[in-house]
Amino acid sequence: MARSGEAQAALPTAADILRALSQQKNPAQAAILRRFFKTGPGEYGAGDEFLGLKVPQVRAVLAYFPEVSLAVAAELLASPLHEARFFAVIALVRAYARGGVAARAKIFEFYLAQAARINNWDLVDASAPGIVGRHLPPGRGRRILGRLVQAPSLWARRIAMVATLEHIRRGDLANTFWLAERLLADPEDLLHKAAGWMLREAGKRDPAALRGFLARQAIRMPRTMLRYAIERLPAAERRRWLAAR
Repeated sequence: MARSGEAQAALPTAADILRALSQQKNPAQAAILRRFFKTGPGEYGAGDEFLGLKVPQVRAVLAYFPEVSLAVAAELLASPLHEARFFAVIALVRAYARGGVAARAKIFEFYLAQAARINNWDLVDASAPGIVGRHLPPGRGRRILGRLVQAPSLWARRIAMVATLEHIRRGDLANTFWLAERLLADPEDLLHKAAGWMLREAGKRDPAALRGFLARQAIRMPRTMLRYAIERLPAAERRRWLAAR
């Protein structure tokens, strides 16, 4: 992600980026975000802190920093500030898109190593397709995806599932159905939503493939997953699938 030599000194530090983010802090919006991202004791975002920036504001700050080193990305991912971690993941996605083969491999490995810090659904959704999904060939990569989908962390499991959005965009639905089947018994509602979302997107590309999956699995699907998956189907058909379950 970073240049070498004398130009390295010009790259931003984590403090530079945090300072730029903090200049737009909004305490009232931060209070709303703490509730929205479930930061109470025992909730999935417990302990997360917010400056109160919206996504377009964070992306606007990113534009001021054309290059961000992996070392700085690691510092930002270690921050308790949600916006700092969001900045880090979108910086990684940008660097991956611009990088050559070696740089992309390095970013991919870094991302997987930092997966424990990509620990909220928006962080995952903003980055998993653009890094994991782009790095793994459509229909392949199941050794890595299988490891992620079996991980104790719900965020690692979500990374695996949401990464397949990139494969769906390329017209390959195999990994989406393969992973969704492995999440049928998952206890986390956020995983049911992610799997249902990806199934719905797969159904946009190939309605017959979605219906085939539903015919095999609808009876076993958590209700949230099923409802998300069938959201774009005709109303009468949605009712039939829900009744069949």
